Amino acid sequence: MKKLNVLLTVLLLLLASIVRAQNTNLAEHPEVASNLKLLEAWIESQMAHRGLPGMSVGIVYDQNLIWSKGFGYSDVDKKIPATPGTIYRIASVTKLFTATAIMQLRDQGKLHLDDPVSKHLSWFKIRSRYTDAPPVTIRHLLTHSSGLPREAAFPYWSENNFPTREQIIEALPNQEAVFAPETKWKYSNLALSLAGEIVSVVSGELYDLYVQKHILEPLGMSSSSMVLPEAHKGRVAIGYGRRMPDGKRDIRPFTDCKGIAPAANLSSTVEDLARFASLQMRDGKVGGNQILKGSTLREMHRVHWLQSDWKNGWGLGFAIVRDGERTLVGHRGWVAGYRTQIMASPEEKLAIIVLTNADDGNPGYYLMQAFNVVAPAIKKAVAPPAIIVQPDPEWNKYVGRYRNPWEDSQVLILNGELVLIDPTIDNPKDALLRLIPEGKHTFRITTAEKMNYGRDGELVIFEFGPTGKVTRMKMAENYTQRID
Repeated sequence: MKKLNVLLTVLLLLLASIVRAQNTNLAEHPEVASNLKLLEAWIESQMAHRGLPGMSVGIVYDQNLIWSKGFGYSDVDKKIPATPGTIYRIASVTKLFTATAIMQLRDQGKLHLDDPVSKHLSWFKIRSRYTDAPPVTIRHLLTHSSGLPREAAFPYWSENNFPTREQIIEALPNQEAVFAPETKWKYSNLALSLAGEIVSVVSGELYDLYVQKHILEPLGMSSSSMVLPEAHKGRVAIGYGRRMPDGKRDIRPFTDCKGIAPAANLSSTVEDLARFASLQMRDGKVGGNQILKGSTLREMHRVHWLQSDWKNGWGLGFAIVRDGERTLVGHRGWVAGYRTQIMASPEEKLAIIVLTNADDGNPGYYLMQAFNVVAPAIKKAVAPPAIIVQPDPEWNKYVGRYRNPWEDSQVLILNGELVLIDPTIDNPKDALLRLIPEGKHTFRITTAEKMNYGRDGELVIFEFGPTGKVTRMKMAENYTQRID
């Protein structure tokens, strides 16, 4: 059995190395390439039909930007093509970076998610009709469950004149909470702006400099900035308004969010955002471009607020969407002249980025179609070739029927694997618990079933009687007797 385990390990490592080598050339895989051509043709047709000025799209698999392309123009009048390196104002996608900064500081022990906001911002005061409401916490800010107003007390989306942080602080006591915390999900730019203020206070660094030093630079996002530098201005796509009935589009004014910056001010490219997307598919300890440990990333991707339709929710900074059998995490953004979206399926190690330079760009429409068209082909392309494994002859000792006061079950060999049938599940295929060799007469349960009530990962130990025959099976500290 040990020799078999060693052989399987070697084969799996070899396959993993082959798959990693293929990842960088996934776009050249015949089926993937064919579907990418279909996606390109569809996007081009849609843009022509809708008269969109420009768009940049990227597809990330694991740690590689496997495909990216610009469509239309970043500047229609000058006929400057949109490219994967075109800079867009990514608007509320900025919130993911603010949440990342908060989690970095949390992991360093400098704050706790359940700290009241007032612990770090002494000036945080807002009127409330809810006298028995709990204090607003950092967790509430990141999950949009704070009940705070959507905006600071200024008409900046109408006038494009954004308040400074000092103006926001001065006006805050005259604003009123809309809901009590944790009673209703309510999206709030004000909440994430406050989260950015906490980053500054706790770190001792200005918010924009913190993001640059601790997020953008380690990830190699050299074309991204919270405050747009002079050197980047020539690469920024012109932002256009929606197409009017006469077919014309106005050029929208440049948005400098000032005090709302932590909620909406970042500029970036498909190429840079691909590096941030790859972070979401990594694991391990902090260091280098691993700016958050894997367990923290998974914590951010988990549902912390579930909407009543059970199809949408919110993590720590991340929007979470259930689309069929796929769970997507990410964010969308919209400031004058730009609509953007980035969504990842960490389970599939796949992310898609769509950046547009129009108020009617509707990036989610293209992003979801990209998942539908290309994801199945990528899944097939990266799947390791099937290995026909010969079962260990020793496994025949374990095959048989077992019984305890609660249920009967069976152990059998199926397709080269030792499996245990769970009789509590209706579908026999769903009822299979794979038994992976772990040691002498010892196996570990592995199952794809999402709700197996604690069996996954448990050890199964077969015990023998004096005759050399299996007499019982120990699983999860309990016993099942063999009955044949």
